[in-house]
Amino acid sequence: MLGQKSLRGALELLISLIFLQLCVRLGQGTMRLCICFVLLSIVLYASADNPFSSGFKFVRDAAGGARDMWRAYRDMREANYIGADKYFHARGNYDAARRGPGGAWAAKVISDAREGWQSSVSGRGAEDTRLDQEANEWGRRGGDPNRFRPAGLPSKY
Repeated sequence: MLGQKSLRGALELLISLIFLQLCVRLGQGTMRLCICFVLLSIVLYASADNPFSSGFKFVRDAAGGARDMWRAYRDMREANYIGADKYFHARGNYDAARRGPGGAWAAKVISDAREGWQSSVSGRGAEDTRLDQEANEWGRRGGDPNRFRPAGLPSKY
């Protein structure tokens, strides 16, 4: 019979492999971020004082939150609607945070990484980054993303 520690390790490995396979399907460009996300999730899970089920729920919610963030990003790219980026920032964070602490954690990590990367690469400026982060935090706190919804954005989004 497997001990609790070896069962926990096997479960961590299985979750990591499933998440990595999802990342591969999403594309190579997201691979580094996904690997970092998996490693951070495992470290956080392994160091949690919560019972086994709480740790598993955190990791599951974090993975779901990452999917929510990806869906909002994909919708933003598809909509290609001027002035809608803050809405999609708020919506992705809102959807992820509704999953629980794991989803909120994933939303914060992804939002901070994306804004850090974009501010150094795109040259959009500190003010745009600050406004994006304001929309991110609004969504994570449970604020209605429609506050940032521009007039005329199709109802599909």
